[in-house]
Amino acid sequence: MCGRYTLYETEDLAERFGVDLPEDIHPSYNVAPSQTMPVIVNGTDTKHIEFMKWGLVPAWAKDSKMGPKLINARSESIFDKPAWRHVIRSHRCLVPANGFYEWKNTNTAQKQPYYIHPKERQIFSFAGVWDSWRTPDGETLKTYSIITTEPNHEISAIHNRMPVILYQEEELVWIDPTNNHPEDIAPLLHPYEDDGLELYPISQDVNSPANNSPSLLQPLALK
Repeated sequence: MCGRYTLYETEDLAERFGVDLPEDIHPSYNVAPSQTMPVIVNGTDTKHIEFMKWGLVPAWAKDSKMGPKLINARSESIFDKPAWRHVIRSHRCLVPANGFYEWKNTNTAQKQPYYIHPKERQIFSFAGVWDSWRTPDGETLKTYSIITTEPNHEISAIHNRMPVILYQEEELVWIDPTNNHPEDIAPLLHPYEDDGLELYPISQDVNSPANNSPSLLQPLALK
């Protein structure tokens, strides 16, 4: 799964993705579910940034309680399950990131967190989906989820899932609204190339979303 990620080079979003940069965008070294973050969607004329809450609430949901449970969507079932089969065809987005965290089971009481990022890219995007939900007060709540797939070689050493990291040439294909058939987009839902990621252990400080600073990215020497 993908339960935490980073987006700290926010000033690079405009050039990297060809979008206008909002004034109220802030870097984060510890993005957690239920937080509101920028995602990139394809509008009527051009792609643009929108702020959405992490944890998808489907348009048909009776309340917003589903959000914390739907931070990730499995690529293998996303075209079939009710929560996803509409949004995967019509509401796809890019989730900008610099890296993400994953936890490895150990023989101790606590899992060991790792920081993971592509070796050759400073900023990238996860494949995401989003939806709009109408609150009882009539307001619109926009939410998103990150799609996961099988792990590549290096991730398999610490976890059995990984987020779908899109290559830059795949991004426009992913958010193109005319690509609304499984055969158009399913080929993009693949693991990242083997040996393309750097990962290393970090401090348990990342376990708390209240901790949000560059120090979280410091490598930890395991004993």
